[in-house]
Amino acid sequence: MDSFPQAAEPDARVPARSALESAVGTYLGHLAVERGLAANTLSSYRRDLRRYVQVLSGRGRESIGQVSRDDVLAFLVGLREGDEEHPPLSAGSAARAVVTVRGLHRFALREGLAPSDPAHDVRPPTPPRRLPKAISVGEVERLLALAGDEGPRGLRDRALLELLYGCGARISEAVGLDVDDLDLAGGVVRVSGKGGKDRVVPIGGYASRAVEAYLVRARPELVRAGRGVPALFLNARGGRLSRQGAWMVLGAAADRAGLSDVSPHTLRHSFATHLLDGGADVRVVQELLGHASVTTTQVYTLVTVQLLREVYATSHPRALG
Repeated sequence: MDSFPQAAEPDARVPARSALESAVGTYLGHLAVERGLAANTLSSYRRDLRRYVQVLSGRGRESIGQVSRDDVLAFLVGLREGDEEHPPLSAGSAARAVVTVRGLHRFALREGLAPSDPAHDVRPPTPPRRLPKAISVGEVERLLALAGDEGPRGLRDRALLELLYGCGARISEAVGLDVDDLDLAGGVVRVSGKGGKDRVVPIGGYASRAVEAYLVRARPELVRAGRGVPALFLNARGGRLSRQGAWMVLGAAADRAGLSDVSPHTLRHSFATHLLDGGADVRVVQELLGHASVTTTQVYTLVTVQLLREVYATSHPRALG
């Protein structure tokens, strides 16, 4: 089964592939050549389809045209329940495998390898909604206090993290900022979000002061190695700070603050959650985050409700009984 996407000369020592395996191999070849999928993605597809073929072969299917809707459903049930060789999969992992299978059958129908698409109306399981992870205001303050020293890179690091939390920017948005995007006098910054959509976001006093200190006392030192670079945040060579570099800045500060599992998106989540906890309207938070739909922003309201439940459960004398 590992040889799905490769063509090989016939070898009497190797059993001939079934028509089902050949169809899968053709599909993987299409993904590799015409769709140009990455090697890791292809490996994931291959793994899911190898298991699918095993299930279908066990049910007596020899070609892709013999597969029925019940076969696809049996595969889905097997993913969720597991077997002697495989542990049960989460809804998210099972959904990924089902999407792979649906792609295979769409391809088989389109290419005339099968008369119908048995997976057409088999819906992937819906993963449970994951609440965004936010850290407390106190933890944010500890993180920012330990962001860096008074050297050029330390001032840059503090300005970066203050900005990430102060305006809820994505990491890619923050490192993509140019100096001209700032209006410190007005306390706002122009952020270029997903789809090239710009938004103007207030950054607050703490972030403004941190960015100003960086611009006056640190950026001139960093820019010497890269004159003419418009980027706001520079690396030690004077070029634009990368996303990976920004991750390392946050990781170092989190280690110093004794915080684990903190990412740049954690600061974005915390920004939104703390605004809503403070009484901000969800549609205002939507605009600040640059969400196209308020539905995306409403996930954060679940975080605040969860916090209310936790506080109630630990504080009210009649909460537990």
